[in-house]
Amino acid sequence: MTNQRIDWDKLRVFKVVAELGSMTSAAARLRESPPTVSRKIDELEEFLSSKLFTRSTRGMELTETGKTVLRYARQMEESANEVLSKAIGKTDGTEGRITIGSGDGVGPYWIAPRLAEFQTAHPKAQVRMHVKAEEPDLLNDEADISIQFTEPRDPEIISHKLGTLHYIGFASREYLDAQTSQPSSMFEYHQYRCILHESYVQQVERWAPKAHELKKMIDFAFVTNSASAMITLCRRGGGIALLPTYHQDVYPDLVALDMSEVAPIQFWIAYTEQTRRSPLGNLMIEWIKSLFDKQVSPWFTDEFYHPKQRIEAEAEFHESVSVPRVTGT
Repeated sequence: MTNQRIDWDKLRVFKVVAELGSMTSAAARLRESPPTVSRKIDELEEFLSSKLFTRSTRGMELTETGKTVLRYARQMEESANEVLSKAIGKTDGTEGRITIGSGDGVGPYWIAPRLAEFQTAHPKAQVRMHVKAEEPDLLNDEADISIQFTEPRDPEIISHKLGTLHYIGFASREYLDAQTSQPSSMFEYHQYRCILHESYVQQVERWAPKAHELKKMIDFAFVTNSASAMITLCRRGGGIALLPTYHQDVYPDLVALDMSEVAPIQFWIAYTEQTRRSPLGNLMIEWIKSLFDKQVSPWFTDEFYHPKQRIEAEAEFHESVSVPRVTGT
């Protein structure tokens, strides 16, 4: 199995079915018959020795293995498109400056690491990111786009829910190995060295109904207003940090504690009609939305997705087939 080569045509068909959620719709887009599309999906599943979809009244839904395969398929497509764009010197004509406002979390740790891809595809775009605790005043041009934890109420501000952040405990392997036991629930966190961001303290009531336990935890914690300091201390064995689950992708060396989430918090992208109407603004808005595609990154679904589920799905996938590594350029 591992010596066979994956069929890129079947992978392309799989990607379209996954994105449209329907064999019939995929067949129409691909200009192939539904039986042909179905056969290619069956053959890909047989090759991978894994089910990629489950069928429900809502259409074709990805399995955990299917989500992993979709992520690889998109990475490969992006790399191929980047090579093609460089080869033919293609540009989309967008240029100018765009400013993103964000707190000390999603912006720096999820959006910023991917900005190189956007800038490579759109070299004339000048991207700025302002990181601060306060949400920017979009109507007074403090930013063009805001990533924020409150839904805007001003009718002049357009917003779109990007997803939900799920906070759980992370620690270094070094710290956990030095303990005689691990917490089995959040009610035991205060017995360990905890690391918290100042914003948790300031917004503790938004963590209800678990706010009381978080308040107890604060009394025994290292508190900082710097996510960088918080994560650095955690990775160096300084204790248990409460972080959104997406940090499993950002820092795979951290270990997610095997327990339920402490709290879910929703977040939005916000912008004005003026930003949406500008070519660069609309391009950036849609690109940011794509970064939170729940089919590829289940960290942002409303339902809690534990990091161990991703680890188990990837292990199963790598056992079934050898996939070429995709590296950035």
